[in-house]
Amino acid sequence: MSATIELRVIDRGDDGLVEDAWTLKEHIRREEGVLRQRRGFFTDAYTRATTYALVERGLDDEQLVGFASVRRDGYVLFLAVDAGHRGEGYGKRLIAEVADDYNTVTCHARTTNQDAIDFYEEIGFEVVRRIDNYYEDRGDAYYLKLGDDSFAEKLSRFIRR
Repeated sequence: MSATIELRVIDRGDDGLVEDAWTLKEHIRREEGVLRQRRGFFTDAYTRATTYALVERGLDDEQLVGFASVRRDGYVLFLAVDAGHRGEGYGKRLIAEVADDYNTVTCHARTTNQDAIDFYEEIGFEVVRRIDNYYEDRGDAYYLKLGDDSFAEKLSRFIRR
């Protein structure tokens, strides 16, 4: 992980980086056809959640590299990593940070989003069930739960040291 990337934890009720998060999410939606939400829903959910943000600090500016917004019960509402930074461990780092703070970590993923499903399974999430017509556009989802012996849980224990 680059030394210029820093983790920021944005508490519930704080809309810090919400515009950057929306921009990143919308870029991913346009490029990949995933992460569809209405802006009002996104903004409301983001500000009600705790957000773990990875920010790259430059000399003159900052860029949001990725973020995970999490409800009080450990449910990951949004997980996004900029395409130019994928494969560098940032998604794993975000989930590990979440696992460090929550007893249970869960999320949904579209059944058609094989990249997301592969990522989640690689770090130790297990498909609990399939939910037909879960999304507004009637798309189906898997409900996933992070296992106790997962990569993210092991990385979380490493981060605590």
